[in-house]
Amino acid sequence: MIEVVCNDRLGRKIRVKCNPDDTIGDLKKLLAAQTGTRPEKIRIQKWYTVYKDHITLEDYEIHDGMGLELYYN
Repeated sequence: MIEVVCNDRLGRKIRVKCNPDDTIGDLKKLLAAQTGTRPEKIRIQKWYTVYKDHITLEDYEIHDGMGLELYYN
């Protein structure tokens, strides 16, 4: 298991434990459960790269302790 830190730029850093073979969509569902927001309204990105729902964390080379940006649409 890996732990990913998502910063929503509003002062909240959300830590989520997930597997490397989980998809970005799975990560959004875990984040939605912690934030109370619907998964469709969440956008995850790193710099200017917006991550797509069907690709795994492993494919994006997201590792343990990595920080991602969390935006609400």
